Amino acid sequence: MANVAIRSLKKSYGNVEVIHGLDIDIADGEFVVLVGPSGCGKSTLLRMIAGLEGISSGDIRIGERLVNNLPPAERDIAMVFQNYALYPHKTVAANMAFALRMRRMPKAEVQERVERAADVLGLTPYLDRYPRALSGGQRQRVAMGRAIVRDPQVFLFDEPLSNLDAKLRVQMRAEIRELHQRLSTTTVYVTHDQIEAMTMADKIVVLRDGHVAQIGSPLELYDKPANAFVAEFIGSPSMNLINATLSHADGGVWASVGSARFPVAGNDGTEDGRSVWIGVRPEALMVADDGLPAEVTVVEQTGSETHVILRADGTEMTAVLRDRRELRPGQKIHLKPQSDAVHFFDPESGARIG
Repeated sequence: MANVAIRSLKKSYGNVEVIHGLDIDIADGEFVVLVGPSGCGKSTLLRMIAGLEGISSGDIRIGERLVNNLPPAERDIAMVFQNYALYPHKTVAANMAFALRMRRMPKAEVQERVERAADVLGLTPYLDRYPRALSGGQRQRVAMGRAIVRDPQVFLFDEPLSNLDAKLRVQMRAEIRELHQRLSTTTVYVTHDQIEAMTMADKIVVLRDGHVAQIGSPLELYDKPANAFVAEFIGSPSMNLINATLSHADGGVWASVGSARFPVAGNDGTEDGRSVWIGVRPEALMVADDGLPAEVTVVEQTGSETHVILRADGTEMTAVLRDRRELRPGQKIHLKPQSDAVHFFDPESGARIG
């Protein structure tokens, strides 16, 4: 196992810079998820760590070694790809053993490592099968087993679950997390799915256009997003952002949205009349007798919750109600946020206020 240190890392294609001076620290044994929208640079960064993509400037260290110019085979990493990348003409056992045999490792040790990994991953009954006879989840386990047998310092996962159906993705998320808890190997995991990031990571790195938008634990990003981009990206459904004007009255802070006015906690020192975005998680919106007027557009019953999409002051919003309510499209209601669950962002920079 080893830590990974990324310093002032840049990547350019010709005159176009796509990675802009990243600084990221990944601790020994940590499970770090790189997340962000398509084109943000997360897969490029992972490939640079792996040595599959050259760097333009900056440093990457794995443990104590500077690996900038080392080929992938000498970095002591193992990578699991989105498309499994299995040899169709080799059995499960032969796929898992391939890299070890290329190293000319003793046959007995190869067999021991393969059997141990197969036992961990529940693949022992399938060692003599070929990939075509396996389900998608089983193929992904084989790809993981091929990585495990190498006993690397760092595991790299490049969107490994995106080809699986929803139910299997949930199952595999749990299996990968359990595997990490068992092996404690430093892991860097790329996904565009923020639910995967929230449920699997020790630490999340949110990327946007080749820059780091925020680094922190899942709950840190959820509870205290550094900017409006992270606030909207982390959480499902995403945070509601509403244009508002702040004022002080009756010993507290009030937000005005159109003709509606409601109290919000904190944010001392903000001057009267300041325009802000107020951010409210869907589960922090309540149906009230007064507050922000809104019109129901869509009602989704999930059983345990009611998801309601509404329009308020020209803005589409989502509320997640814990109780079952008989709401219908076109109905007019009032919404009020929990006063201690409101975030403030600067409309120009998007940065968090307070």
